Amino acid sequence: MRTLIVVPTHNEAANVGTILDRLRQHVPDADVLVVDDASTDATREIVRARCADQPNLELVERDHKRGLGDAYLFAFRRGLDAGYDALVEIDADLSHDPSVLPTMLDIAERGINLVIGSRYVPGGAVVGWPRRRTWLSRWGNRYAAIVLGLAINDATAGYRVYRADTLRSISLEGIRAGGYGFQVEMTYRTVRKGLSVVEVPIRFQDRVAGESKMSRGIVLEAFLLVTRWGLADLFTLRRRRRAYRDGVT
Repeated sequence: MRTLIVVPTHNEAANVGTILDRLRQHVPDADVLVVDDASTDATREIVRARCADQPNLELVERDHKRGLGDAYLFAFRRGLDAGYDALVEIDADLSHDPSVLPTMLDIAERGINLVIGSRYVPGGAVVGWPRRRTWLSRWGNRYAAIVLGLAINDATAGYRVYRADTLRSISLEGIRAGGYGFQVEMTYRTVRKGLSVVEVPIRFQDRVAGESKMSRGIVLEAFLLVTRWGLADLFTLRRRRRAYRDGVT
């Protein structure tokens, strides 16, 4: 299965070399695309140096910080155009263990549309987060599951494998969310299409070096988007019930 691993970066000089080494160790046959959004540290220089002797590594340098969702959409479209069979999301900050990726890819190769590296299934764990942030993450996932009807434990997870036909099926047009909102929207679209999702337990390790990109704005965006989608689903269901009751088809 021809695989493209997408690594979005913004000022990840302290981590990017290590994540690239680990990916090369655990999935040597996969291609890696680093999408860098306006890093002002040495991130780009480190990746450029690796590209010189690693033919399956490519760097895309973007002049503005456009957000996580936009970086993934850019890379997904590029990967689909290039004919990849599977596209991987993984953070550059070493919170996602590349040693789990061969298992996730094997599950996708068996026909599962979306494989999620999940913190909140049996065997999963979060290490290094303060209690408040863990609570916020768990609460956000439960809220999304209830409001959107998702039987998913970790809809905000950023460690994923999508089959190419999954991305073509759910359509990438119209997706504008970033951060948590992007991950939830992609999960929501996948589930609404009736496609298969499997969660694989992972040990999520909070970043040791560099600065977190999480902000109140990202959390608020996700909350508002989930609420809006849930209300839209509710109104649509009511209209369908009314049409059925009135004999309109």
